[in-house]
Amino acid sequence: MADSSFPSPFDVQPPPGAEGWESMYNWYHLFGADRREADETKFWFQDALHHPYVMHPYDEIQCECWWQALGAMNTRIFAVPPALGLEQRILNGRLYVSPVAAPEADIPARAEEFAERAGHYYKNWEAIYGEWKEKVLDRVNLVRSLNFQPLPEREPIETVTGHIGHSAGFRWERDFALMISTMYETYQWHFELLNIGYAAYLTFFQFCQQAFPGIGDQSVSRMVGGLHVELYRPDDELKRLAKNAEQLGVGDIILAHADLTTAAEKLATSEDGRKWVEDWEATRDPWFQINSDPGHPGGDHRFGTWDDHLGIPYAAVQDYVRRLRNGEVIDRPTEQVLAERDRITGEYRDLLNPDDVSAFDSLLALARKVFVYIEEHVLYIEHWMWAAFWGKSKELGRALHKMDVLADPEDLFFLRRSEVGELIFDTVAAWSTGAPGRGRAYWAPIVARRREIFTALEAWEPPPALGPPPQAVTEPLTVMLWGITTDSVAGWLEDAAEPGTLRGVAGSPGVVEGPVRVVQSADQLGEIQQGEILVCPATSPAWAPVFSRIAATVSDVGGIMSHTAIVCREYGLPAVVGTGRAVSTLRTGQRVRVDGNTGVVTILA
Repeated sequence: MADSSFPSPFDVQPPPGAEGWESMYNWYHLFGADRREADETKFWFQDALHHPYVMHPYDEIQCECWWQALGAMNTRIFAVPPALGLEQRILNGRLYVSPVAAPEADIPARAEEFAERAGHYYKNWEAIYGEWKEKVLDRVNLVRSLNFQPLPEREPIETVTGHIGHSAGFRWERDFALMISTMYETYQWHFELLNIGYAAYLTFFQFCQQAFPGIGDQSVSRMVGGLHVELYRPDDELKRLAKNAEQLGVGDIILAHADLTTAAEKLATSEDGRKWVEDWEATRDPWFQINSDPGHPGGDHRFGTWDDHLGIPYAAVQDYVRRLRNGEVIDRPTEQVLAERDRITGEYRDLLNPDDVSAFDSLLALARKVFVYIEEHVLYIEHWMWAAFWGKSKELGRALHKMDVLADPEDLFFLRRSEVGELIFDTVAAWSTGAPGRGRAYWAPIVARRREIFTALEAWEPPPALGPPPQAVTEPLTVMLWGITTDSVAGWLEDAAEPGTLRGVAGSPGVVEGPVRVVQSADQLGEIQQGEILVCPATSPAWAPVFSRIAATVSDVGGIMSHTAIVCREYGLPAVVGTGRAVSTLRTGQRVRVDGNTGVVTILA
């Protein structure tokens, strides 16, 4: 083994040109001398699952939301027995996290509290989940309703006749603060059900490990999968639009026009064409409010949604029309997945001691019940809520640009959220008094320097981890979600691998061979050809249309419960996740063998 430890975060230097990068982020997110003694003894891994890129200062709110909410739910509300929260630090613009384990002596008492508190949720799960959907959608609509249009030269007369009593400038300040607090509140709800849902799955998983020594992670996960969840609805809507195009007889027009605008003009000349366009327009909200991040959705403001890039869903509809004409079945193989689920479940159930059957049945039923939320919450929070938040933030940036406060709307995202609040105050004060504000002169050089730093940080290759490695990686969520295991950590240290081989987590069963297609962003999805093997940093629901076209998936990050692994099991595709370096190692056109049973990718040519 070349090294016994990863670099100390205090020894890592900024890349050339990025000196002073710390000013871009809040002080509590940084490694500091005051906690050096504690931080140098901890193992930190880069959170490439949620934040694969250099973080914009404004986007820091995304990781702040889950840092606080996850910890509070685990530690203070539900008393999850083995795990507290996750510490976060930003180093050279990249997010690193470190799991916080509960003290061993506290676990029995925490387990008793957890049984009572989580037990209440398990008993009332359907009702609580129904309430949860209503309150989250209420907040999504609240954020959508906020108005950050440029401040008017003169308030409309209705401000007077309606006795409103406050100005548009005041509403900017009020609504920005409201938008931030609403995002934090919604993320509390994000973890209200999530981690106790994972806990129910983990309890079933541990039962199976004890009852069936040697059972694979996949076998357990396949007993829980095959559920009908709203997360797959956006892709199902695209398939429905393709079928409707054929039923209305307008498929030829859609296939003949690569550009949506010209296709819509042609479709508008017939009644059936207009019907299809009306269907398309009605589908956009909410089903095109899907963030197109290459990985965990909603974590980066830059990528936008399907609705911002209509070419993505339109190209998918075109592809589905072609495949329908070729006689292919484009629907997900849900019935086959369910049949396989029931077969595996039945075979393992038959192996049980009769005294254990009842416990098996109840634990499995609970795992399946909570798994619906585990999948669906992504649609409500990571897509609809973050799409609303980023959309309104961009609206604010455009308004500040039109008012000549920002040179570019994108400059907003090079300010921290607290700094944006300061800029809004200065802008509103200047607008209110009619005197010039200081905002542009003050922030322009700061933003210019931060843009230079950001570019320099993008060229830096972050180490996968920092600090001393653990003897064993045992924290369940670290393994299940991130795919970080004792073996993968050892592999990072050795920085060596069997030539021609990549190893990761066996995410979805099956073995296939085929050509590689390396994809790093949603705008490259149209390049994927039938039967290719998708190689990517990670996937998100925005990438769903390609899963009926590809032969397998290989991702850099993720574990057995990551989106990539789950969706590949639902589509019946082999997957190897958490390889760490597939994108940097493989090239489009290479032939590989993907063994989703063992977690091995072999380069063939």
